[in-house]
Amino acid sequence: MKSIWVLLTLLLVLTVQLSAKEKPNIVVIYVDDLGYGDLSCYGATEIKTPAIDKLADQCLVFTDGHSSSATCTPSRYSLLTGNYAFRGKAEILPGDAPLLISPDKTNLAKMLQSQSYKTAVIGKWHLGLGNGDLDWNGKIAPGPLEIGFDYSFLIPATGDRVPCVLVEGHKVLNLDPMDPIEVSYGAKIGQDKTALDFPNLVKYTADEQHRKTLSMA
Repeated sequence: MKSIWVLLTLLLVLTVQLSAKEKPNIVVIYVDDLGYGDLSCYGATEIKTPAIDKLADQCLVFTDGHSSSATCTPSRYSLLTGNYAFRGKAEILPGDAPLLISPDKTNLAKMLQSQSYKTAVIGKWHLGLGNGDLDWNGKIAPGPLEIGFDYSFLIPATGDRVPCVLVEGHKVLNLDPMDPIEVSYGAKIGQDKTALDFPNLVKYTADEQHRKTLSMA
């Protein structure tokens, strides 16, 4: 926990001291299921990662790492907020979970914006979207744009959690109004007898009320 805040403090000090032209670009590459020994710049021998190795050669390499969680949602939450995730009820979220980080909460993206950085998040999000009753065919908010990112292009959760769509800003990319998105983690969609006919049907056994109260915790 202390290490996260030390990192954020040092980052803030550096950005304050540097003029706008001198500020470095900051890229955070956050990867699920990547081990310390999976990169050749850290000693991997079975695979080669030349692009990452080039970044390592030009940048600072950390050799003492720690994580607030072994799973995706909690560790992402801690990275952005500097808070221990499970105090904020962060858990591995279903695909239709509400936004987990309050727009009022201080976080890394907001801090960078305050120092005149343009911020973006691209890739897997899995920190919830909306307020708990999201219409995927309309405006998708609140989300990354409400907590400090200027641009977002993401998948809402994971590749095995519906809806399996790309979301740019506040909209599902290439949404077809003639084929609206329906998502339910608590009931079957449609009239067919088998769930196999409905990729949007996902069995989720967590308490519904608890899931809804995750937003803005």
